[in-house]
Amino acid sequence: MTEFKTVIADPKNKMTHQKILPEEKSNALVGKFVGEEIDGIFLDLPGYRLKITGGSDKSGVPMRGDIDGSQRRRLLMKDSVGFNPIRDGQRKRKLVRGRNLSSDISQVNLKVVEYGPKTIEELLKPEVA
Repeated sequence: MTEFKTVIADPKNKMTHQKILPEEKSNALVGKFVGEEIDGIFLDLPGYRLKITGGSDKSGVPMRGDIDGSQRRRLLMKDSVGFNPIRDGQRKRKLVRGRNLSSDISQVNLKVVEYGPKTIEELLKPEVA
């Protein structure tokens, strides 16, 4: 399969934390979808609940939560995820990916919904040998 780069947003501290999941742990996230809540134990964050808010694939194509499946699609978009118009009324056909996590995804964006007993900094800090 593949390893995921995860970006964990902490709304309470207004910080983000990055963690690269190895292949064996990222397999547990394959099949989940944008908007789903997962247990933090998958990311070595016991006691935490995380919500999948989006992501992107290997070539940078963003995921959208309103498209079923994991394939890419070209959509005609106004102001939306994946497109910010320059002029009023501007529309453009853009490439986006569906909401299901698959092996093609490289980055997963997560948001903390429920906090655990320890802080994220304590749990994600690198171990000194």
